[in-house]
Amino acid sequence: MKFAPEGYPFIGFFALAAFAAYAIAGSAAALLFFIVTLFMAYFFRDPERIAPEGDNIFVSPADGKVIVARIAREEQLLKDEAVMISIFMSPLNVHVNRAPCDGTVEQVVHTPGSFISAFKPEASLKNENIAMLMNTKLGKVLVRQIAGFVARRAVCRVRPGAELKKGERYGMIKFSSRLDIFLPKDTEIKVKLGDIVKAGETVIAYRS
Repeated sequence: MKFAPEGYPFIGFFALAAFAAYAIAGSAAALLFFIVTLFMAYFFRDPERIAPEGDNIFVSPADGKVIVARIAREEQLLKDEAVMISIFMSPLNVHVNRAPCDGTVEQVVHTPGSFISAFKPEASLKNENIAMLMNTKLGKVLVRQIAGFVARRAVCRVRPGAELKKGERYGMIKFSSRLDIFLPKDTEIKVKLGDIVKAGETVIAYRS
């Protein structure tokens, strides 16, 4: 099983704590640390994904449940109306984020903010987040990693000028969180509220 790089410090720390507890106080004392180690390994898992073929499709950038799918105005970078799809990630989801399509990273903007529950509508505007704007053949695409009540740190591994392929890993959000994606306004949405999606595999929209 492959793990996200950000997970190794957590896995290593609790594994060492489990060994230390076992050496000092025996198996009963080590059990809790061992369970936490297993959870960290599960949480930071990073399975391989195969993106579907097609130059006019967008794949989900995150695992989770669709909580928004509508036209909305994005004021930070696009400053225009766009198709907005929001995905809520629970602690049980894979939290590695992937590029929704081929493109070049144009901007990466970190915005400090609050840490209210990620599933609330106001989280998109008020919570700490990292917005990545991509220039693609299908138009401008913005992906925003949003910190939540538990997840207080998003990680974006790319910088402006980076070339991303559809389904390629580009970052993650630690623990439960939310991801918003803004697509060109004439994009056709292929998911609905409540749908469960997988990063890099589920087609969430397309342009004809």
